Amino acid sequence: MVDLNVEMTELWSALGAPPAGRPHVVQFVAARRGEGTSTVAREFARFASRRAGRKTWLIDLDLSDPTQFHALAADPQRYGPLGPPVAASPDGSVFFTVQPPSPNPEGGVWPDAKYLVGHSVGGPRLWVARLNREALRGRQQAHVIPSPDYWRALRKHAEVIVVDCPSVDRSQSGPTIARHMDQTVLVVSADQPDVRQPALLRDAITAAGGRCAGLFFNKVSLQPPAFLKAILP
Repeated sequence: MVDLNVEMTELWSALGAPPAGRPHVVQFVAARRGEGTSTVAREFARFASRRAGRKTWLIDLDLSDPTQFHALAADPQRYGPLGPPVAASPDGSVFFTVQPPSPNPEGGVWPDAKYLVGHSVGGPRLWVARLNREALRGRQQAHVIPSPDYWRALRKHAEVIVVDCPSVDRSQSGPTIARHMDQTVLVVSADQPDVRQPALLRDAITAAGGRCAGLFFNKVSLQPPAFLKAILP
């Protein structure tokens, strides 16, 4: 694991610490897979959990594979052991829907919130939430929805909420929820020479009502080249 503590310190300072009593929701997303978004989001959540006064939640929007859960579980020495799964919806709201729904033996259908689980990470300050894919049956699939309800509810229980989105060449989750985020950070790999795709992503986030906080230039400790500055807000 590359030590990103210096970069996370700078990013925390650039984004601004959450004002007292005002939880902060930050989304990390890239234009293309392989930019290192999940690593950046995970390290930022780890850093925030040591700085924030209340809980930090890391929300994994990869509904096809719980990347964050697997990475945290694979390195307990760095992150601490994972706690058992618990309900991760404060009020029954959730950021996805599962289709087709499953019949509930007690009547009606199985609520979507039953498919969302959380785990403490090395103690009570950092939590990770994921879709419990093991609970899906048959042809069921989960899809991110644009509702603000979950993000509004979780703000009451956390100081920092870090949202790890799949790249937009895999999923439109980032633009879908952009308007409910306080800030969106675009992650760009150091060896990415083409600025067009990040620029298009910036435009898509802005058009969806989101706020792009800027770029995180991943995998180097140098200043980004001049051509990348053209897409900063």
